[in-house]
Amino acid sequence: MMAGMEVDDGSTRVGSKRNYSRSGNAAGSGGGAGGRSHGQQVCRYWQEGRCVKGDDCQWLHPGNAGSTGRGNSAGSAKRSNNAHEYRDREARDPAGGWGYGGGGFTSGSNQGRPRNVSARWGRGGRGGRSGRGSHDQRDNRFQEGGRSHTPKQKPCSYWLKGNCMRGDTCNFLHAHTTAPDMEMTTVLNGHEKAVRAIVLPEAHAQLYTGSQDESVRVWDCTTGKCTNVAPMGGDVGALIFAKGWLFVGLPNEVKVINMATLQQANLSGPKGQVHALAVTDDGLLFAGTHDGTILIWQFNAATNQFEPAASMSGHTGPVVTLMLIANRLYSGSMDSTIRVWEFATLQCVQALEGHTNVVMDLLCWDSFLLSCSLDGTIKIWSVNSSGQLELTFSHPEEENQSDSRNITLAGALKMCGCTDKAGKPVLLCSYNDNIVRLYDLPTFTERGQLFSREEVRALQVGLNNLVFSGDSRGDVKVWSWIDTHPEAVVN
Repeated sequence: MMAGMEVDDGSTRVGSKRNYSRSGNAAGSGGGAGGRSHGQQVCRYWQEGRCVKGDDCQWLHPGNAGSTGRGNSAGSAKRSNNAHEYRDREARDPAGGWGYGGGGFTSGSNQGRPRNVSARWGRGGRGGRSGRGSHDQRDNRFQEGGRSHTPKQKPCSYWLKGNCMRGDTCNFLHAHTTAPDMEMTTVLNGHEKAVRAIVLPEAHAQLYTGSQDESVRVWDCTTGKCTNVAPMGGDVGALIFAKGWLFVGLPNEVKVINMATLQQANLSGPKGQVHALAVTDDGLLFAGTHDGTILIWQFNAATNQFEPAASMSGHTGPVVTLMLIANRLYSGSMDSTIRVWEFATLQCVQALEGHTNVVMDLLCWDSFLLSCSLDGTIKIWSVNSSGQLELTFSHPEEENQSDSRNITLAGALKMCGCTDKAGKPVLLCSYNDNIVRLYDLPTFTERGQLFSREEVRALQVGLNNLVFSGDSRGDVKVWSWIDTHPEAVVN
């Protein structure tokens, strides 16, 4: 496998791009030292670890700030010169809040009937009362030599680009991850724009990646080398593999490729970009389109082709994610809702409201439906006694945060589920602050972060404890779970 990351001196973006603010304005904006009206704007030199003015700087050094960079008070607190706040890590409950064992993740077009079981969500198994489990920063300092310090938790953007000149004196973290049991093993370079989908078919030795550079790349899983580049003629918005077929979502069409014969067909009908795809075992193909319609094709074994079958309407915004579970299709949209569709009638049987921004991704874990959104939350839905889905838990839990109105949450983009080396279920969720956060389930205790130069738009779990991430720069990173407690060798 390739051993390192390609380094260049290209531009990088720092921080989140599409944040959702609970209040829209920081408390006390307009108050600052000496009457300066920009006292709540974060110093860009401080963000880069290069500010030398300290307390005399007219811009904000958010020593006690959350992930927004806003202080806890309206300019009254002294601003810290240390750019990194340590996240408090509560000890994990060995029981993990379970009532059962097993991982049980499904996503995308994977199918399966979830078990009708229950879990107690949040830390300490308190369900909706999760305490402070959000991804905003905490002030948890330690003392060394009589001075207050904070461990480095914010990654150095220059180091991630490969050109930090400060070395050990840099105020920011020089690492790809803070998770002690996960490491980055290699980077697959080749795509020139955002990677939107990663597919690793079972029992295959090839990895497929689709990008907005209008190509699908094929990678050899043994060598890490790109073995083929297939031009698609348009931005790749979705990519799935099923039953020997590769399906590619493009503007105004779906490309279908028979991987045995390499025969291709273009399915017309979509209006605008195809953002999501899903296919059933019996050959029903679903496509979520930019005009809010879900189109359906049926595979005809006699002609070996997919033929138009039906369409489903109901969303008022583009459909950006689809998931199949048993005999139902779940769709998430830019209209902030999730819809549940019955196969038998092709009718919407329930609309789930709760998110306040785009529903970016859906995932099934045992009997629960998980959804993430640009509003910064991950929501858990479960089936009630009447057979309807209802909201069970939301992370982070707003009502338990005294300063929640002044917290800006990075938008959640993509999820995937896996198990660690000990077999414990872990949820990975990427945010548009260029961080993938790892959570223990069902407690939602954060166990580490993975860093990228750009926001991660694709996540995929592979065999042998591997995780793949694709970012907006075009990099595909390969991560591996490692054993932090190797067995002692007995002579």
